[in-house]
Amino acid sequence: MLADPERPTSILDHVGDVTLVFWLLGSALGEPEVLAAIHGPRLERLMEKLVDTPVRGFVYEAAGRVQRHHLERGAEIVREAAGRWRIPVEMVSEDPGDWETWTEAMLAAAGRLTLRTPMT
Repeated sequence: MLADPERPTSILDHVGDVTLVFWLLGSALGEPEVLAAIHGPRLERLMEKLVDTPVRGFVYEAAGRVQRHHLERGAEIVREAAGRWRIPVEMVSEDPGDWETWTEAMLAAAGRLTLRTPMT
């Protein structure tokens, strides 16, 4: 399912029956300030809200064409959320241009998250 990453509430409207969220925006296109926001404050707000949903895992695409410092900030936000709210997370840093390797890494991340013990 797709939602607008600039509006975290549009994502939260769709997570009632979702186990994993994939933030696949490492190669997103757009204005620099929008890209900074979706890997910064918008992502942070989403992570704050996910704790109150049925979502049990989050995969962050930490590679792509977006400026490296935005991806690093996004990864930092996701790691902090994992520590603070015990949200299971995976970072995928394989190059999305290498479709086969990237796909294998995404599937492996999903597998690791779905095999974890449910949160209590």
